Amino acid sequence: MTDNKKIKLKIVTQNKIVYEGAVDSFYTDTTMGRIGILSDHMPITTVLEIGVTKVIEDKKPVYVTTMGGVMHFKDNEAVILTDIAELGKDIDQVRAKEAYERAKAKIEAKKDKLSVLKAQIALKKAIARISATKKYF
Repeated sequence: MTDNKKIKLKIVTQNKIVYEGAVDSFYTDTTMGRIGILSDHMPITTVLEIGVTKVIEDKKPVYVTTMGGVMHFKDNEAVILTDIAELGKDIDQVRAKEAYERAKAKIEAKKDKLSVLKAQIALKKAIARISATKKYF
């Protein structure tokens, strides 16, 4: 980014715009692995995994949970459409840890396949929420 171009990033759920801003770069989890997007990246549309999107705005990181969805990038404009998204600073860490413990207990109970699959998804979401509050990955 030698010419300091910014990316216009918008993270949207069906209810609201969770994040909107001009960013230096962002990193997100796709079904094919973690990717980073810098200005002038080639156009891409990809399916997102449950995880944390790390946004670099004026050299400062902002963490946003993105619970699956789709990301589209073209001409230095990016949109992430997701069912659920939360800014890391807005997440209640205690509730996230309680959700983590509940999901782990359900997985260990091995009630039936559907219950285990639902618990695994809940566990991924809880891990994403906890990770976004701790500001690392």
